[in-house]
Amino acid sequence: MEHYNMNLTLKIWRQKNKQSAGSLETYQVKDISSEMSFLEMFDVLNEQLIVAGDDPIAFDHDCREGICGQCSMHIDGRAHGPWTNNTTCQLHMRAFKDGDTIVVEPWRSKAFPVIKDLMVDRSSFDRIIQAGGYISVNTGNAVDANSLPIDKKDADNAFMAAACIGCGACVATCVNSSAMLFVSAKVAQLAQLPQGQPERESRVLNMVAQMDKENFGNCTNTYACEAECPKGISVSNIARLNREYLSAGLSTEQ
Repeated sequence: MEHYNMNLTLKIWRQKNKQSAGSLETYQVKDISSEMSFLEMFDVLNEQLIVAGDDPIAFDHDCREGICGQCSMHIDGRAHGPWTNNTTCQLHMRAFKDGDTIVVEPWRSKAFPVIKDLMVDRSSFDRIIQAGGYISVNTGNAVDANSLPIDKKDADNAFMAAACIGCGACVATCVNSSAMLFVSAKVAQLAQLPQGQPERESRVLNMVAQMDKENFGNCTNTYACEAECPKGISVSNIARLNREYLSAGLSTEQ
């Protein structure tokens, strides 16, 4: 693959904190390698700002391997940028051309208030998990893996749902800022495994209740969440969530 350098114009959202008003500010970066990751390009920009005595741009990251989901940026109107099934840290600058103008914003959702610049508070996801995204286990010796046989199809479906990294791209993409894809993945993962059965009904009721409490919007089935999810989580999980929720509600009424 041909390697080349480029000069870019960046329009980046700057905001001191969630109480202050933010705005897009323009920056120039030069001689950016096409083989850099998007976050490495931001490192270059921040070094440039620090040398100039300016405040570096705050953005979230950790593993830079597409695993942790923290690298949440809205790039040119798309969550995580132009590549499909990709996180921002795995986006490379060869996705852009010399002379491009790139607009970078934080996730936009009432449930994800801006901390600073491109960093948002996604602790609402943590509280949803705390409400029911866990299983009960007896302490002591680990159970032998073969003592709980699981159908291959169920295991595969649970694994695909478990691929969700909780980045929030589904929320940032949805016109209603719905968290249904995230919640459905966490519910579907455990609902299909024998270990998840003890809390199956309380899990879905509590997690949906917490989701509503966090002021996420409603799902209107536009499928935008699936299209922009970096892990390709299927909206079929939302259908499962709805079935689980209806079943649990009917069971508690009896």
